[in-house]
Amino acid sequence: MNNLYLSKSRYCMAVQCKKIVWLEKYKSEFAERKASNTVLENGIQVGNLAKRLFVDCEDIAFNKNFDIMVEQTKKKLENKPNVIAEASFNYNNNFCSVDILKNDLDGIEIYEVKSSTKIDDIYLDDISYQYYILNKLQFNIKKACIIYVNNKYVKQGNLELNRLFNIEDVTMIAKEKQKEIENNIYELNKYMEKNKDIEPKDDIGIKCFKPYECEFWEYCTRNLPRPNVFDIKGGMHLKNKFEKYYDGKISFEDLQSENLNYKYLEQVKFELNELPPKIDKEAIRKIMETLKYPLYFLDYETYQVAIPEIDGTKPYQQLPFQYSLHILRKEEEKLEHKEFLAEIDDKEFIRHFAESLIKDIPDNGSIIIYNKAFEPSRNKEIASMYPDLKNDLERINRNMVDFLEPFQQRKYYTKEMKGSASIKYVLPALYPNDSKLNYHNLKVVHNGSEAKEAFLSLKEKSKEEQEIIRKGLLVYCELDTYAMVKIWEKFNEVIK
Repeated sequence: MNNLYLSKSRYCMAVQCKKIVWLEKYKSEFAERKASNTVLENGIQVGNLAKRLFVDCEDIAFNKNFDIMVEQTKKKLENKPNVIAEASFNYNNNFCSVDILKNDLDGIEIYEVKSSTKIDDIYLDDISYQYYILNKLQFNIKKACIIYVNNKYVKQGNLELNRLFNIEDVTMIAKEKQKEIENNIYELNKYMEKNKDIEPKDDIGIKCFKPYECEFWEYCTRNLPRPNVFDIKGGMHLKNKFEKYYDGKISFEDLQSENLNYKYLEQVKFELNELPPKIDKEAIRKIMETLKYPLYFLDYETYQVAIPEIDGTKPYQQLPFQYSLHILRKEEEKLEHKEFLAEIDDKEFIRHFAESLIKDIPDNGSIIIYNKAFEPSRNKEIASMYPDLKNDLERINRNMVDFLEPFQQRKYYTKEMKGSASIKYVLPALYPNDSKLNYHNLKVVHNGSEAKEAFLSLKEKSKEEQEIIRKGLLVYCELDTYAMVKIWEKFNEVIK
């Protein structure tokens, strides 16, 4: 029954949900692609570096015609002992490319490379599927391993690959899963044959988000009422959302009489009814009374990479490359603005970022941020890298005031916030008719994810393109801190 040509990525899709494979084959135009360029680039970098763990690793070049890759692999396998990257195999329409295959005189070892910092169950499915194909092709598999990133490694000088990577032997797990693999392949082929002429009616579930958020979520939920239980924000667990869904409590009308956390019920009631803004003036007043001039409105932009490039940093550490700072020295004085944006080729940009920040915030005024979990943590990391800057960075941290808290704690809430305390929801809710405060109106960068992508893209751009992107980054980050200024103004307005 093996009519379906099955790659390892497609097999892993089927482990998550068989309907993903059906949709990918017949309705791929409805997929909403989730993977960012940064994620893809991290995967490529990790894969290339992992090959250096082995001597003289030979590549099988990618070819859309997988049969060509299989034939090239057969030729290279004859020259053992050797190491082959992307060694490709086909058994009964089940295809896989092994990230790294160590081809010894007495058998082979297979290595699956992941840019993750831990081993997820789906990675075990991935390598077990490869084991299945190679075992069916009568290879003597001595070992099956997963290579992944050690997020405790701190770069100092040249990269130490034996410390950057963890290698875990999962041979026994792969062996134990062989019957499961065979059953899964059989069931998937039967499923695809049964549903070749009509779309299957599989229901949604936790599987839509684990291990990965499904690219067909919007398509599969297109007929649900709007808003629905999956639109509730503020921390409601997926498990609880699906419990309500399976119980038939889907629309906000269904949910309004349910026993929900007050935050979730509040969102439902506000969106169903024209309720006036909820404002705890006393709570807002207490925050405002803590503020001391000069007022500094501060926001960072950061990026993460799997392979640390800067001494003193770890894999996936948040690396601050930009800040915006609005300053109000005294009430009624003119608002000032300062900013920093790293040069893409500056190897000391984190230090330069911190030095500029300390210079721009020389005293003990209140530093207003939006999310106390973020900027203070970055400052602590920088202080550990550069102890001579520690005192100033600790001073900055001591003076921080979090404007997220009143929205997060629902001391200030309106229908338009749709259950979210994100500044991207809060700002238009407070100033619905001000086009200057609308992130959608920005031309280049509209959110933090786009900011990090834009900054990293500078490496491949011309000077003219760099100029456009840098300007877009500065405009975006400036709006983030100007947004906090506008929130401060709104707080002043409501407590008068």
